[in-house]
Amino acid sequence: MSEVQLRLEGTRLAVFQEATRVQQNLIANLEKKVLHWIARRTPDIINSDHLTSIGALGMLLTGASYAYARYSRYGLLLGCVFLAVNWLGDSLDGTLARHRNRQRPRYGFYVDHVIDCFGITALFAGMGASGYMRPMYAAWLLIAYLLLSSEIFLATYAVGRFEMSHVGLGPTELRILLCIGNVYLFLWPSTHPFGLQLSLLDFGALVGAIGMVAIALFSAVKHGRALYDTERLK
Repeated sequence: MSEVQLRLEGTRLAVFQEATRVQQNLIANLEKKVLHWIARRTPDIINSDHLTSIGALGMLLTGASYAYARYSRYGLLLGCVFLAVNWLGDSLDGTLARHRNRQRPRYGFYVDHVIDCFGITALFAGMGASGYMRPMYAAWLLIAYLLLSSEIFLATYAVGRFEMSHVGLGPTELRILLCIGNVYLFLWPSTHPFGLQLSLLDFGALVGAIGMVAIALFSAVKHGRALYDTERLK
């Protein structure tokens, strides 16, 4: 038995209880049906670890595609292809594990979200290098994402609720919006929304960063108040 296993068995993690998953994004029901359909037809030789690796590779290649878009607009379309690869691996791994009754909730939660943090960093780095988004805006977007992720992970541990979507948007809807933006930029690369001196991706990054920080603040206040009421000192 490894040292890590011994440490885990001596802590609360040894009796780990999975948090309640809260998923209220717009296309959640349709997405679940599609994923279950694919899971039932996935060959036995493919397991959830393979899919996790495919999802991680898809995100890294999406970031690389954005960097390539600096030299060719076709990098934008290539980014859509790899976003689809990322969706397949990132969304199907857990569904396949549950379908086959091969869940590893502690391992799966940890690995998936560590990979997500590195993958999103690669994505925003690629966007900042694309020439379609200023690096400073990419940095703001990354900081906002990490702030929101921190609140979600802390709430998952402290409150027992894993919020997978906010204001009707989850990772899948954001991928779709990003692909729509990519196609629009491919056709009209010099777009400036509302006449502002911002590119389409700059504008999207600004709105996204403000939105994520606002959600993080709102959630922090809500969860902090709930925890305070639960553990109020008398």
